[in-house]
Amino acid sequence: MPADVLIGRLAEILKKEELPRPDWVPFVKTGVHADKPPQDRAWWHTRCASLMRKIYLHGPIGINGLRSEYGGGKPRGYGAANHRKAGGAIIRNAVHGLEKLGYIEKLDKKGRIVSRQGMQKLDRLSTEILGEMAATNPQLKVYS
Repeated sequence: MPADVLIGRLAEILKKEELPRPDWVPFVKTGVHADKPPQDRAWWHTRCASLMRKIYLHGPIGINGLRSEYGGGKPRGYGAANHRKAGGAIIRNAVHGLEKLGYIEKLDKKGRIVSRQGMQKLDRLSTEILGEMAATNPQLKVYS
């Protein structure tokens, strides 16, 4: 399943639900490595959808692990860029919002995993996208 298609469709679904969004979202950068805030106005829902997919694939994973995943290189003078972690408040607030919706749950001392309800939503959406892709590309009918 192409990640960009799945994340885009899941972000559209999360926009329709009551996902809590902090007041500081329009002004914040995504981490120390970023030069500017995101240009997309709906970046919060896209980040939440991306987090949900990442936890589904790599869970159980903690906030610090997700910060490393979403981090990037920060140039330091003449040398090569050094890796910096992403902002923790963004990831923490997004994960808490997804927990309130019931899509993610916390395991003791292990991190977060996708709940049964979140897994059903992702699986149904993936099956729907695969059906649409199989209609245009007959070679993909093997997977449906």
